[in-house]
Amino acid sequence: MTKASRLSVVPAALAVVLTVVFTVGTVLLDVRNAGAPMPPNAGIDATSWPAALSGLAQAVPGALLLWRLPRHPVAWVLTLSGVHWAMNGFAGAWSVYALYVSPGAVGAAPAYWFYARFGAALLVGLPLLILLFPDGRLPAAKGWRRLSVAGLALTGLLPLVWVFVPVSALTRFEGSPLPPEVLRLGIDAFSVALPYEVWAALLRFAGVGAAVSLVVPFAVTVHRYRRADAGRRAQIRWLTWAALADMFVLLVPPLIVPAQVSSLLLCIGIALTSAAVLIAVTGYRLYDIDRLLPATVLYGMFAALVVAIDVAVFTVAGSVLGERESALAAIAIVAVAYAPLRTWLWRAARRLVRGARDDPYAMVSTLAERLELATEPGEQLAALAHTVAEAFRLPYVRVEIERPVGVRTVVEHGTPRGPHVSLPVAYRDEPVGRLVLCRADLSERDQHLLGDLVRQAAQAARASELSADLQRIRAQLVTAREEERRRLRRDLHDGLGPSLGAVALRIETARNLAATAPAESDRILEQTAAEVAAVLADVRRLVHDLRPPALDELGVLRAVEQQADRVRSGDLEVVVSGDEALGSLPAAVEVAAYRIVSEALANVVRHAQAGRCTIALGVRGRALEITVRDDGRGIGQDVEAGVGMLSLRERAAELGGDCQVTCPPDGGTLVRARLPLEQTPLEQTPLEQATEVAGVR
Repeated sequence: MTKASRLSVVPAALAVVLTVVFTVGTVLLDVRNAGAPMPPNAGIDATSWPAALSGLAQAVPGALLLWRLPRHPVAWVLTLSGVHWAMNGFAGAWSVYALYVSPGAVGAAPAYWFYARFGAALLVGLPLLILLFPDGRLPAAKGWRRLSVAGLALTGLLPLVWVFVPVSALTRFEGSPLPPEVLRLGIDAFSVALPYEVWAALLRFAGVGAAVSLVVPFAVTVHRYRRADAGRRAQIRWLTWAALADMFVLLVPPLIVPAQVSSLLLCIGIALTSAAVLIAVTGYRLYDIDRLLPATVLYGMFAALVVAIDVAVFTVAGSVLGERESALAAIAIVAVAYAPLRTWLWRAARRLVRGARDDPYAMVSTLAERLELATEPGEQLAALAHTVAEAFRLPYVRVEIERPVGVRTVVEHGTPRGPHVSLPVAYRDEPVGRLVLCRADLSERDQHLLGDLVRQAAQAARASELSADLQRIRAQLVTAREEERRRLRRDLHDGLGPSLGAVALRIETARNLAATAPAESDRILEQTAAEVAAVLADVRRLVHDLRPPALDELGVLRAVEQQADRVRSGDLEVVVSGDEALGSLPAAVEVAAYRIVSEALANVVRHAQAGRCTIALGVRGRALEITVRDDGRGIGQDVEAGVGMLSLRERAAELGGDCQVTCPPDGGTLVRARLPLEQTPLEQTPLEQATEVAGVR
């Protein structure tokens, strides 16, 4: 706490204590004064608790603001205005008590003088507060500053005139003489003797000036708003909200409620204004006004409409029918027609303010319809952002999704404004992105609904991506197949074909020389045998490239052991282990496992400088798990992945699996691969893949 804040605690606490004391005293006096025989021209309200409570409603927020911002003029204006209102209420209540409940009680004259003379000053606080709001300074522009000073002068003129005007001139001007008991108090202590015509002119001018001066704060507020930045405009909107709330609270209810209730509503209106000033000046949850202001307008208009319809129904029924018949007719009309209409209007109003969050089925249905119309993943995420913004009445929504290929897709709707909240987006219990909203007060129910919407959209977007990836992979498969066929054709045509043709010619030559030159024929046949052996080696190479023969002859486990036998030496021990379920693996899984182990073993021999290597193959659930671990020097942090490492991952990814190469804390290198045994993404149709994704939560 700063030194200024510590020093401000004393005046803030003193103001609250005084206001509370005056308010409690006013309420007790009003209770004691109930039923007192007071003439209507006494110039005092029969009850003064509304003024005291209004003062308390100003002093408490003002004291809080004074504690937070001890040098802020708005805090002092709000606090002192609250104390003044409470003192005025107490003075009025004590005047009634000293004049009509306990005549002769001490303090009647100063209490009545303060109440009557300074009552007009109650209206000074509001214009001054508006002119200083929100930064505590008058407008910087010279013209607007002069206009503000002139408005304040007009506002303060009426209280000043009331302090010095004689009672005789005042009662003559108002046409209502005071009772004798009031005149005996001698409340002309500071009166100035001037001709009545002068005082009448001053009273008229001060009254008009007070009314005109209320226009100046409104004009200054509009000027400030037009030149303000986003934060300052949000502060001014809080003041606008308070004005609208006061209008609905103070203007509509007096038509249908008693005067005592209207007095209580006055206190509520002042309390709302003080709270709005406190929030705006401190900046606490400043941008909540963007939802509160339109909601207040809508609900206020709805309340006014309901009141108008209620009054119209009972008025028409009362004018046409008798009192009893009108009551029965009004009840029938309300029950049959008006009650359902009012319910429908209320739901419509809530939908305009809160969006469609109260109807989750409609939200999900709307999102599903938009997702069906969107064909690209980006369009589907845009549909999600639009639906969320529309359903929750949000000014800004951003959706960020990490795509399988490592690219982040970002879709925005609206303009960012105010505080925001970030919610994770999960797919198959794995975080794949986030949802950013310009709202920080989402309820738990709202967050669950958002989670359902985001999950549905993420599944649809991921299904579209997988479908597109599947089509791309299928095209790659077709291309790879044709390239493989071209390679085989080239090897057979350019390699085996000429070699077999040359063998055939040599054999024919040997036949022709067999009778005349048997030695030459034998030499040619010997060369031919060597060429046939070379051709057989080429055939074995082609066959091995298509599928290692050892897999069909020995099985995957014995084929891996055969590979291990080739690299074993006195410096390297290789241990292979596996379970019995390896004999029924799909052909593609066998080839991938064999290639992964072979490449990993080659890396151990070339780079690891290891003394021991363990290879384990086993079926776990519905996948084949492969681990190749050595105790070598590991992989340096600055070493980039080579072709061999990339091929390991590619072979696993082709079957929908994964392969990870890590360096355990205890040293060496660990290659861990997981190959699914079921239908892989390469073997599924787009419809099957999309159906599988859409069915996963």
